[in-house]
Amino acid sequence: MAEQAHATWTRCYIGLGSNLENPVTQVTTALLELERLANCRALTHSSLYRSDPVGPPGQPDYINAVACLETTLLPLDLLDALQAIEQHHQRVRIQHWGPRTLDLDLLLYGDQQINNERLTVPHAFIQARNFVLYPLAEIAPDLWITSQTSLADCLKCCENGSLERI
Repeated sequence: MAEQAHATWTRCYIGLGSNLENPVTQVTTALLELERLANCRALTHSSLYRSDPVGPPGQPDYINAVACLETTLLPLDLLDALQAIEQHHQRVRIQHWGPRTLDLDLLLYGDQQINNERLTVPHAFIQARNFVLYPLAEIAPDLWITSQTSLADCLKCCENGSLERI
């Protein structure tokens, strides 16, 4: 992977999730790996949360978190770096929304809006996922998802349900 950097530091938010092969260890290890990414500096991360699975029935519960980084990587280069971490954790893409050892989603990249075949930012489901919104609120309560949509407004429309901080 040839990482391309630009000169400006951009704040971004990464969603982490796992429900296979010791999910707590998968997520905590990935948080450490994010801290070591080239051209990135880790600022903070949320607590871990247990959430019900989204997708096919019969899956184990997920462990989720959100990390905040600053990076000089361009969005697609950051995506490549995140997917390399997933591969290190033996991520296999067999079933859409199926069980996984590790899922890393680029939720927000500065205030950019990106929509291409590889990447959608803000993440397409950010406003409907309690396991993203509540950890985000823990580390960035005044965050705006878009110029018209605040995190606080999203939380008003998204119940925490059975989401549990662990």
